[in-house]
Amino acid sequence: MASICQVTKRGSRMGGGYSNRTRATQFNPTGMVRKYPNLQKKKIYVPELKKYMKLVLSTRAIKTINKNGAYATLKKAGLI
Repeated sequence: MASICQVTKRGSRMGGGYSNRTRATQFNPTGMVRKYPNLQKKKIYVPELKKYMKLVLSTRAIKTINKNGAYATLKKAGLI
């Protein structure tokens, strides 16, 4: 299964290509690189539901949960 954040829906993306030095001197393809988000497995307690939820979250989603609260963030993401 692909790694994807359950709140922000962020997955891997392609990056890379040519460095500026390569572009300036000669044609030398470097290829593309797949870049992954920083995903963490977390068990979060939702006081409104009085239960724990196991989620795969990006670190950006963890910061959002800390700021806005678990229930509001998960409800907006459609997980509740």
